[in-house]
Amino acid sequence: MTERERVLSILQRKKPDQLPWCADLAYWTYGLEVDGTYPEEYRSTWYDDGLQKLHRDLGIGFYLQGFEPFSGTRAGFEETSEQEGNRLVQRIRWKSGELTQVSEFSRKSYSWGVTKHMVETAEDLKLYCEMLESTVYTPNYDYAEKRYQTIGGNGVVLCYTPKSPLMQLVALASGVENFTYMLMDEEETVLDCLNRMEKKFDEACELTVNSPAECIMIPENITSECVKPFYELMEGYHKKWTDRIRAAGKYSFVHQDGTVRGLVGELSKRSGFDVIEAVTPKPVGDVTIEEARELVRPETIIWGGMPGGFFREDSLSDADFDAHLMHCIEVMTGSPNYVLGVADQVVPGSSVRRLRRVRELVDRYGRY
Repeated sequence: MTERERVLSILQRKKPDQLPWCADLAYWTYGLEVDGTYPEEYRSTWYDDGLQKLHRDLGIGFYLQGFEPFSGTRAGFEETSEQEGNRLVQRIRWKSGELTQVSEFSRKSYSWGVTKHMVETAEDLKLYCEMLESTVYTPNYDYAEKRYQTIGGNGVVLCYTPKSPLMQLVALASGVENFTYMLMDEEETVLDCLNRMEKKFDEACELTVNSPAECIMIPENITSECVKPFYELMEGYHKKWTDRIRAAGKYSFVHQDGTVRGLVGELSKRSGFDVIEAVTPKPVGDVTIEEARELVRPETIIWGGMPGGFFREDSLSDADFDAHLMHCIEVMTGSPNYVLGVADQVVPGSSVRRLRRVRELVDRYGRY
């Protein structure tokens, strides 16, 4: 079977010939780009044809596109970005006001950290909602259609809806600390804005569900210790769209890395997701693979298992890497409701040798 056939078999509650293995390489390849070491043979950008060749050469299935199959335009808004060295200032201006976000790039972590969030007060939130409500969403399906060609038999096509309004604020626009203070001080304003945001995001969700993608992710990026106190503020959005995704004959995904125990049960049993993706087990996360299975519905697919940092050779020995991988394979081949994946991304500085090692051991020991 191809990796695509294996993943689809799991999603369809069938048993493939062996355990599927897929990974998100975006963070790793970004590190290669920053370092100027991305191999030329993988630079073809025709709908990521080079990226697909990289996955196939490493024996890795592809799925996590990070692609929204819609475009958003806003009339009357001026959006600017100014970068000086490692500092980036983003501004949105219009007649009602201005919002500013400041970020700094960390060369050590290959990532941008926000030092000033766009939404820090209830007044900022009102302006932010006004901006979102002015957005006009239109379908943009060409990329998803072309990706079926470049992926071929090596994976599935997955597209993003918007995050839930809660996670749009907590993960991106305000941060959890600002959001918490706003909710405590201006609860009525915050709840009103969340409702207004949801009505607008529903328009983009509808476009995503109607896209060519067979897999639909609400890209929440949840870690339980930050988000569990606010779960009820996103549950309704989840349930509405997991129901509609299922009615469309497609599969719903949610990204939960970091701490798992506090929310994985709710995401499975109450939100209704088909797939909990990027599940991070001990010793990095707070549950074992076996414990994660006990916390979710029997039919829920757990996708993950291999902490992204393990692919760096300075993180643990080869023997410990193999032992963790073999444990995942042993557990996951016990029933066809797992996909072996990375929790959550292969990190910069990772070893090609270790990436290839997963395919070697899965092919040798991964049959049911």
